[in-house]
Amino acid sequence: MMDRKEWLSLMATSNGARLAALWEAVGLTPDFTMLRQPEIGAVMVRGRAGGTGNAFNLGEMTVTRTSLRLADGTIGHGWCQGRDKTKARTIALVDALMQCHEAEMIETRIIAPLRTDRKARHTARAERAAATKVDFFTMARGDD
Repeated sequence: MMDRKEWLSLMATSNGARLAALWEAVGLTPDFTMLRQPEIGAVMVRGRAGGTGNAFNLGEMTVTRTSLRLADGTIGHGWCQGRDKTKARTIALVDALMQCHEAEMIETRIIAPLRTDRKARHTARAERAAATKVDFFTMARGDD
């Protein structure tokens, strides 16, 4: 099973419509209280030249965040890039359920398909990059 950091990252980088469809297919309607309504803001993105240089401010990125508490007291948080309040709420619900007795079912029906989707995206990206690869070689001219 993934740790919390991994499943939150997986959901945050997943397609919002796909996550919503998987959530709907599960059919759960847990009782919860919003601790922080979905809100849109900005975060500063930092970068490093060459991955090792001094950090610099690259620019701002829009994010949406929310927090909720299930009836049993479990707290879930949701953060995602962009302005998708529904996606952030769904991430928070899944996060909370992954911390309680529903974890195995949520892992199988939501997290595993998202992991498969991510692997397919990475494979497709690698194949597109490999198609542009140029092999440079030196031919012997035969002049002795």
